[in-house]
Order: sequence, then C-alpha cells, then structure tokens
Amino acid sequence: MNTGAANARWSAALVDELARAGVRDVCACPGSRSTPLAVAFARHPAFKLWMHLDERSAAYFALGLARFTRRPAAVLCTSGSAAANFFPAIVEARYARVPLIVLTADRPHELRDTGAPQTIDQIKLYGAHVKWFVEMALPEASPPALRYAASIARRAAAQASAAPAGPVHLNCPFREPLMPQGAEELPPAAAPDLPPQVIVDAAQPAACAEAIDAAAAELRAGSRGLIVCGPHDGADYAGVVGELGARLGFPILADPLSQVRCGRHNRQMVIDSYDAFLRIEEFTRRFAPDIVLRFGALPTSKPLVRYLEAQAGGCRQVLVDTAGWYDPALTAARVVQAEPRLFCTRLLEVLGEHAVMHQTRQWSEQWLQAASASRSAIARHLEGIAVPFEGKVFSELAALMPSGATLFAGNSMPVRDLDTFFPGGEAPIRFIANRGANGIDGVVSSAMGASAYAAAPTVLAIGDLSFYHDSNGLLAARLHRLKATVVLLHNDGGGIFSFLPQADHAEHFEQLFGTPHGLDFSHFAAAYGAVFTRVKTWPEFRRAVGEGLQSSGVNIVELPTERTSNVRMHRETWAAAASAVRAAISR
Repeated sequence: MNTGAANARWSAALVDELARAGVRDVCACPGSRSTPLAVAFARHPAFKLWMHLDERSAAYFALGLARFTRRPAAVLCTSGSAAANFFPAIVEARYARVPLIVLTADRPHELRDTGAPQTIDQIKLYGAHVKWFVEMALPEASPPALRYAASIARRAAAQASAAPAGPVHLNCPFREPLMPQGAEELPPAAAPDLPPQVIVDAAQPAACAEAIDAAAAELRAGSRGLIVCGPHDGADYAGVVGELGARLGFPILADPLSQVRCGRHNRQMVIDSYDAFLRIEEFTRRFAPDIVLRFGALPTSKPLVRYLEAQAGGCRQVLVDTAGWYDPALTAARVVQAEPRLFCTRLLEVLGEHAVMHQTRQWSEQWLQAASASRSAIARHLEGIAVPFEGKVFSELAALMPSGATLFAGNSMPVRDLDTFFPGGEAPIRFIANRGANGIDGVVSSAMGASAYAAAPTVLAIGDLSFYHDSNGLLAARLHRLKATVVLLHNDGGGIFSFLPQADHAEHFEQLFGTPHGLDFSHFAAAYGAVFTRVKTWPEFRRAVGEGLQSSGVNIVELPTERTSNVRMHRETWAAAASAVRAAISR
C-alpha cells in the first residue's frame, strides 16, 4: 500500500476510535499537511466538523464547545506556526480544566531542521500546559500500526476527561503523497478491522471514609461556619451543596460561576451580594468564621478573597478540590481531593439529620439579613441610575434572560460586575467565563462555541478591548449560523485600570492603561453580517436585548459608557449597600 493510502487508512483508524470514545466535535482549519486527518473527520458520520479560518479562534471555539457540553472537543491544524496559534486556548483549557484533544499535523522527521517550509519544532510545543503529549509514529497500514493509532486516540480521550480535565496533544507527522492518488479509493470511514473498543473506567475521585468523618467532625464543631463556592461547573452539584448549607446552617457565598447562585435547587442559605458588604471593615471584623468549607476555584470577588486571607490564622479552612490545589492564598488547613458533588453527597449521609445549633442559627440569620439589606439597597440605588452604567447591565440582564439561558462573561470588569450585580433567582442560568488564565483573548470565539449546542439563548457580555481582540470570532457564527446576543460595554479602553492605583498617576495613564482606540464597532458587525444596535437609555437597552434574544444570528447591543463616571457609580453603589448593612447589623 502506498504512502497516501496508508495515511488515509491510519487517520481513519484514529478518528474512528475518537468517535467510539464519545468525541463528537472537531474544529479544523485549512491546511495541506493535515489533509489525511481533516478528510477522515469530514467523512465520519459521528462528527460535527466546525471549519475555521483562524487557528486561535478555532481553538477557543473548541474550548467553548467542550466547556458547554462537558465532553472533549478536538481541534486540528496543519504544521508550522498554525500550531502556535492554538497556544492561548490550550493555556486556558489547562487552568480551567477543560478537555481538549489537540491534533497538529507535522512534517516527517527527515524534513525537520532542514529549512523545509512551514516546519517548526512541534515536539512538546505546549510544554507543561498539556496533560499528555505523544509524538505519533509515521502512519502505516499494517494491523499493528492501526491498532496503535486507535489505542492512542482512546487514551487521548480518556486523559483529556480524567480529573482534573485538560488538553492533550498528539503531533502527527505525514509523508507525501498525503492522500491516495488517482482512482484509489478511500478506506471506510469506520474501520472494520479495528480491535474491540477498549472501555476506560475513569471514575471521579471520592473522598475516603476517614476524610469524610474528619470533615464532618470539624463542621459539627463549628458554630460560625461558611461555605464558599468558587467557579465550578460540575453537573448536579448545586443541589447537594444547597442541601449541605441548609443542613449545617452555614451561609453559602456563591460565585455565579459556581452554578449555585441561580436555579430551582435549595437556595435557602445562598448569598449573592457578599462582594458589596465584605468591603465594610466593621462587618468583616465582627463576622469572623471559625470554619470555612471551600469548593471550586478562586472566587471572582476580591473582597471575598481578602476576607478569606484575613481569616487564615483564626479559622479552619477546608478545601475540597477534584484533583488539584486551588489555594493561591495558602489558607487551607485541610485539602480533601474529591469530586465536590460526591463529597457533599457522602457528607450529607454522615451528618444525617444533624440539627442546626442555636448559635449557628443566629450566625446564619445575621449573614442573611446583611445579604438582604445589601441586595435591596443595590436594587434601589440602581433604579435611580438613568444614565448608562456597566454594573446595572447585569441587573437588567437578570430580568431579561429566559430560564435555561447561558450568560458568558468577559474578563476584567464584566465578570466582576456579574458577581456584584447579578442577583440570585429561581430561573436556572448557566454562567460561563474563561477564568482559567483570566485573559481577555478568545472570549468571542469561546462564547460562540458555547452557543453552538445551547437550547436557550446565549448572551455574551464583553468589554470593548476584549471584543476587538477576538472580533474575528464572529466569523464562526456566520459560517455555522449560530445565534447569540452580544452586549458590548464600550468605554473606549481598559476600564478596569480606572479602579486600580495606576489611575492616580494621570501623566501616563491613558497612554499605558486607558488605551483609547476610537473604534466604531458597527463596521465590525457589518463585516460579519451581525445586527448592530447602539443604545443610550435603559428602555432602548431592554428593547434591543429583548429583540436579540428573540431573533436569529448575532445581535450586538453596544452600550457606550464613560470610565470615570463608571468608577464613581460603582463606589456610590457600594456606599449605599454599606449604609444599609450597617443599619441591619446594628439592630
């Protein structure tokens, strides 16, 4: 069998085994060297092929797909610098624990380091940012070679999904001719002579009985306890952690990205406005816990993180993490490596019908009173703001978004405003953000990937710099006829820096940090066939977003804001919340 036929047969074996492992999506970019794999994916009936013209966008789109579906997505490119453009999304996938299967085509070994075009060193290109790397053997059509390709594919899918999930990299060299020539037939899309499917049992880690008993004893001994739910996207987790908070009588400080803040689960102890009232020194000093149970990644709220850091010497902090170590402040006294949902389920069984102690009840009631006062004060204050304000966008979205919708938040200020201003509620809302590496790059593409399988509307709330950075991500929406509403918060620069000490040094602030660009994004929308609406009032905002949620395609709703007044309105809102909380806790 000649080289082209061997490439095709070998690629079909690899792709078919990925399908048998449950992978269903591949994002591919045009290129020559990747032809055998691209054709194998295109011919296989189990795969949805998402074509992209830009490798960076393709990888972030795959990230969004995998994040939303909670299953591995594959991404494929040709050799050379194309592979380097995958890097930012791979970094995000590694730190956000998103399963990706990265397939890079390569020149054969004899063409490397010889000046051959479109050839770079791709061996371990992504370093420690992938969980597993394989330099694939050159394709052959022999039974052992086909079994090898299938085996590596199966292991790649298992490795990507195993806790903690993340990206794996298969570097695939191909010799020319890349495909069968002339009248030679392509092999069957599903290879008939592969060995039986290997079943991989990758169970989620569950805490041992001793760890559960120890945690239960510590929690029972605590009378001033808190549960902190940072970013986490585990299925069926919100219900059990809500029950645990109610059973213990511990307030649950729920980051929206934890999926605990909104939904029809038990939210009796869920608090959503902590970011505002944990800025009050007298509150944080008076309400110091003796035990904190933490789930998920580092919370978005800086006041909450500082509060936890301040408690490090005076209370026990128990961190439950699937397989990593989410503790940048080094405050954990005990780390339990277990899947959070399983941990909560087992802990509830051990606790039984443990009654909330009187002192614990008083503690929780005071927290809930502070939270209610803070949320009510924020709502009243926002009602009085008639001018565009970035924080108010998220309280407006809370009233506009239908049950089951997805809200994707950009980094820098949008995700922080989501945390502060989006109230809890019964309607289930899926909250997503790229908080692995917290970068502003690739957000549009990730949101479009998340929208691809969403049954309910998807809203992306994003700042202007982040939107500019990944505006070509809109092409995927046009090519694949996706539907999304983009709320573009346009303050002509880097709004988050206006909250930081850099803002006190005016001489170089705009040049180095404010970075105004003066772009008119209506032209971007026109280039990609998106509907663009610029609004200046809240009635206009509600109408434009409502229309976007009901219509097809991509609808961009731009809200122009001003950075200096935005900072002032944030601080006035926090002050209103502080005044209400002080009054509530002084009674």
